Amino acid sequence: MLCNWFFFDPKLMQIYLDYSATTPPCSEAIAAMQSVLTEEWGNPSSIHVWGQRAAIVLERARVQVARLLNAPPEAIAFTSGGTEANNSVILGVARQYSTPQHIIISSVEHSAVTRPAELLEQWGWEVTRLPVDRGGRVSPTDFEQAFRPNTVLASIIYGQSEIGSLQPIESLVAIAHQHGILFHTDAVQVAGRIPLDVQKVPVDFLSLSSHKLYGPQGAGALYLRPGRSLVPLLGGGGQEMGLRSGTQPLPAIAGFGAAAERAFYELPTETPRLIGLRDRLFDLLADVPELLPTGDRLHRLPHHVSFCLPTADGIQVNGKQLVRQMNLAGIGISSGSACSSGTLNPSPILLAMGFSDQEARTGIRLTLGRQTDLADVEWTAMVLKQILRRMLPQRVLLGVQ
Repeated sequence: MLCNWFFFDPKLMQIYLDYSATTPPCSEAIAAMQSVLTEEWGNPSSIHVWGQRAAIVLERARVQVARLLNAPPEAIAFTSGGTEANNSVILGVARQYSTPQHIIISSVEHSAVTRPAELLEQWGWEVTRLPVDRGGRVSPTDFEQAFRPNTVLASIIYGQSEIGSLQPIESLVAIAHQHGILFHTDAVQVAGRIPLDVQKVPVDFLSLSSHKLYGPQGAGALYLRPGRSLVPLLGGGGQEMGLRSGTQPLPAIAGFGAAAERAFYELPTETPRLIGLRDRLFDLLADVPELLPTGDRLHRLPHHVSFCLPTADGIQVNGKQLVRQMNLAGIGISSGSACSSGTLNPSPILLAMGFSDQEARTGIRLTLGRQTDLADVEWTAMVLKQILRRMLPQRVLLGVQ
């Protein structure tokens, strides 16, 4: 049994397992940002030598990010993050039409897709939200059956941040293109964790975020397949090929590029390492009846572990309570539920997967990263078991003495 002081002195053990929320900037990203802030701080649009040095930094970062996707550099437009990239596609396609059309999204999209889709509905557009199976995946058959004569865009998330499931993007892209429909994917959780190749999986648009792959917050990118276009959301100086006006945040972009380059070269070793740790954590917690894994175990992000608590014998336990208790133990995890105005709301992702309203309030997520090792995983499993035993005293957790 853990001593009482353990829960009130997190300095004794600090384990960060919330890499899907954000990642610590890597040393290469920090060095790149420092160099820009002290040496290459010019405006990339200026034609004098200070501007030219800044422009070189900008284009080097574009090449680095493009390499992560096997894309041509000129197909990359920098944004402020994944949210802006997603909005740019949803709203940028819509603004090409004078009358409302139809788009398709999944029922497990990030709010950066669902919110602009809701805005389109206010403008008279039709939005189909595809159902998912118990593992959170879209059926290619359902996808194709949702097409209408006026369908102009499909936006399906690549890897779901809350439950870790990967969608059959390659099949969905092929189906969409057979019907002449543009395809966008939010790849924020996937980039830097599994290989991405837009030549083999020819999406039309793809969104990235710097701080999900060990770059700084405040930078992202939008990939546009050559020949594709969008109506820009911002009017101004015409930077980023006219897609994103405004002076580029060069320090953040330089850090993004450096982080993307490191991620590209580490993929062959880091992905299998994360898969091994992920599966070990699932195995260590497999004997806990209070924890039901969520998401698809086979088609899954390599760093992602998630659960809900389907039975609590009448005791009200939610995901945020577990997050707080783990935090007191010095371990950072997250809950899939959103807290609005002091009221804990059920996760729309878990609801879409068929979980009950109560179950959808109990989701937790543990996501691993470069600094995670086997000792972290084993310690976390032990602590989580003991916290659950304390929170659910009438249930005896298997494997806990």
